[in-house]
Amino acid sequence: MYIGGKLLDAVDGRRHAVICPATEEKIAEIAWAGKADAELALKAAEKGFQYWSSLSLSERTEWMSILRTAILEKEKELRTAIVYEMGKTYAGSWEDIEAVINALEWYPAAMKNLREEQIPDYENTHTHKLIQQPAGVAVAYLAWNFPLLNVGFKLGPALASGCSIIIKPSELSPLSAYLVGKILHDIKFPAGVVNILTGPSSEVATTMTKSKIPTVLTMIGSTATGKKVIQESTTSIKKLGMELGGNAPFIVFKDADFEKALNLAIALKFGNCGQICVAANRIFVHTSIYDKFLKAYVEKTSKLKLGFGIDEEPDMGPLVTRKDRDRMFDLISDAVDKGAKLEYGGGVPEGKEKGNWLEPTVLSNINNEMRVFREETFGPVAALMRFESDDDVLALANDTEYGLASYIFTNSHKRIQRFTEDLQFGEIQVNGVKYAIYLPHGGIKNSGIGHDCSHLALDDYLVKKRVSIAI
Repeated sequence: MYIGGKLLDAVDGRRHAVICPATEEKIAEIAWAGKADAELALKAAEKGFQYWSSLSLSERTEWMSILRTAILEKEKELRTAIVYEMGKTYAGSWEDIEAVINALEWYPAAMKNLREEQIPDYENTHTHKLIQQPAGVAVAYLAWNFPLLNVGFKLGPALASGCSIIIKPSELSPLSAYLVGKILHDIKFPAGVVNILTGPSSEVATTMTKSKIPTVLTMIGSTATGKKVIQESTTSIKKLGMELGGNAPFIVFKDADFEKALNLAIALKFGNCGQICVAANRIFVHTSIYDKFLKAYVEKTSKLKLGFGIDEEPDMGPLVTRKDRDRMFDLISDAVDKGAKLEYGGGVPEGKEKGNWLEPTVLSNINNEMRVFREETFGPVAALMRFESDDDVLALANDTEYGLASYIFTNSHKRIQRFTEDLQFGEIQVNGVKYAIYLPHGGIKNSGIGHDCSHLALDDYLVKKRVSIAI
């Protein structure tokens, strides 16, 4: 673990095996934290905040630049760790590195661009302004699907704003985050400003969430976990930032660019083995082009290459755990039992019995009674459904507790205006897809609170003060 500027074993000496999902082999052991380690990290972060918040933005920027350079120097080691700990393709692992280095560079500039807000006084008796200051100690709980991208989304705005941070990576993919801890140690980053540890949530997360030391709790994970964190956080008033589950509709109208919609529907479903919160979960296609789209979709899916390792160039790797793969089988069975048709896949690929492999799978004839419609799939199972009218598909798209990402493909400006107003999602992407560190990423309904990325992410780590001076 990396706590208080030191690389430490757990207080009780426990270790945790990191298992490769492609081979089921142990690839590493890490220090496995408990309550005592969490308390140690809280105290270290409290002390680290006192120092870090006293630095100027230019001093913080210099340290962040040093860290950025050091991460780039260890790029291959970090990417290899990601590939082996969660089964991501080597090409896909670059997105994680890119997110960290972009966040470490972009957020200091974003902080520099923040301006004091002047408030007019209508009686002309005072001057008023809003100033912003770092909120305090932040605790970040991270999902396993993008091990370092998630680190970057929290580390960048926290450090730029002047907060210290405790990062708890997922127990399924902690290795790359622990390696970042070693990098921080090796460059002699100020002690206590960043702390990295993981262990059983019942011991580590609960201890930190219930503590009165953190002023910020931020996370990337499931809606169920988000609700639990909110419940446990009420020992004190804390700022909350949460990117939670998604159930994205992907709507293809008859006037859409067919090839573009088709290719993106494939990429957004099977990239990262479907383990993405913004994946195309429910694919709605207008009835006039549905049969053509389905045929082309199955054909492209059948050509996806499965593989693993840093020397291969596969399109898709394995699921992260056997439990997750079993859940895919359950979703497929439930859908077929309720009338869906299994168009392709649905089984274990030949020759890949060891590991958590699943064929890319296509289901048609989906309806809203099926689990694959209701739940966040988080796996390589595509669910296609035809629709007749704009009213019908809008109602179906919004028929979910989630509200993260959504996608529509049409050349009708009138339809674009209507759907951007009426879709109940925090992100609406029209005729294409773009994600970047400077673009807000956040959900509504049960998909979260606040935003990752963009200047909006800084809101989680800053507090505002009104200063009024009598004239």
